[in-house]
Amino acid sequence: MSAATLQDEAVALLQTLIRIDTSNPPGRETLAQEPLAALLRAAGFEVELAGEDPARLNLVARLRGRAPGPVLGLLSHVDTVAADPRGWRHGPWSGEVADGCVWGRGAIDMKSQTAAEVVAACSLAREGWRPERGDLLVISVADEEVDGSGAAWLCAERPDLVRCDYLINEGDGAVTHVGEQRVHGVCVAEKGVFRFRLIAHGVAGHASMPAVADNALLRLAPLLTQFAGHRAAWDMTPAARAVLAGLGLDPDDPDGALATLTARAPDFAPLIEPAFHVTFAPTMVAASTGMNTIPAEAHAWVDCRVPPGLGRDAALRRLHDLRGDPADGGWTVEFGEQTEGNASATESPLMDALRRFVAAIDPEAVCLPTVSSGYSDSRTFRAAFPECVAYGFFPQRAMTAEEAAPLFHAVDERIPVADLGLAVDCYRTVARDLLGG
Repeated sequence: MSAATLQDEAVALLQTLIRIDTSNPPGRETLAQEPLAALLRAAGFEVELAGEDPARLNLVARLRGRAPGPVLGLLSHVDTVAADPRGWRHGPWSGEVADGCVWGRGAIDMKSQTAAEVVAACSLAREGWRPERGDLLVISVADEEVDGSGAAWLCAERPDLVRCDYLINEGDGAVTHVGEQRVHGVCVAEKGVFRFRLIAHGVAGHASMPAVADNALLRLAPLLTQFAGHRAAWDMTPAARAVLAGLGLDPDDPDGALATLTARAPDFAPLIEPAFHVTFAPTMVAASTGMNTIPAEAHAWVDCRVPPGLGRDAALRRLHDLRGDPADGGWTVEFGEQTEGNASATESPLMDALRRFVAAIDPEAVCLPTVSSGYSDSRTFRAAFPECVAYGFFPQRAMTAEEAAPLFHAVDERIPVADLGLAVDCYRTVARDLLGG
């Protein structure tokens, strides 16, 4: 089957998926899983729809190989964030093809990858291909956008369905330019989330007599201003070191490496610099409940991200570097969400296969290990199956990483038709490379 035909098939499938509104909540992802299941069954896959809620089922399809061997999983999710139709050039559930792109909610995040993975897998099976060794899995989950319960349920309740040695998920892949070098990022790790609340303590009083009170809000203000322009000390984890080494920079000199990178690629450097240290972003504040009452407490909520492999202790250590001991400053810290960062090995047979694919389509480009500041369902698979090597990779050349980034969860979300075709080619090529046949 020609590349053009496969590209057309992926476009048609993506249009179908976009036209099924799976905004989460409420999701209703089963409506999208059923046409995918029909395609995969017709191609020869063993397919199961599984989950607690019949309206929100996960899909797992398996193509068994001719002999035992590694299992490659192609992972995606079919829920999306909500969309307001106002302001869109083409409606969020139109799936319209215009200006060389497919438009609609989920076009980038991430029904495009679902379509590409399913078309790649089905086309291989229809051609009679079977893995020489191991199995090929297609996994499409419900509810990634809210709390990742789709992947969490599968890995906890049905690990027999989804256990795999290699996993390709969302996270990176669009081309970017670092100076004269073309780079396709491969997300090998994700930062952890340790959100907390800063509480400044004072003494309440009537607002008409501020001198007889101790305004906690004023105590909070300098805590917040100290975050401005502050960068925590470097925490150079193995994944972070691999990023700099992949760019030909010295991981033992992160200051010098970032200075060189900033001069070479000023738009790219800020995107990867958070991977090398703890970050603090105050996002919400609260104090008095009355206009005429000086607050005894003032609260600031801080979104804190830590490099993979580090945890709460690292967050507190870097916070104390900034603020000192809270016992001496009239403030306390209360942690809320705590999710440790996660990572896969930066060198693996899957990385080798991705490098070979990139070299074939663009000999001058390189694959660069990257660390995501956010997190995805890769974290769930890495935790459930420690031997699993999970990477985020959806290759794009028609749209760069800088062009794609503002479209996530945004108005006019779209994906170039050519990039859909490229992704189908990638997943077909990597499956054959890793599993043989």
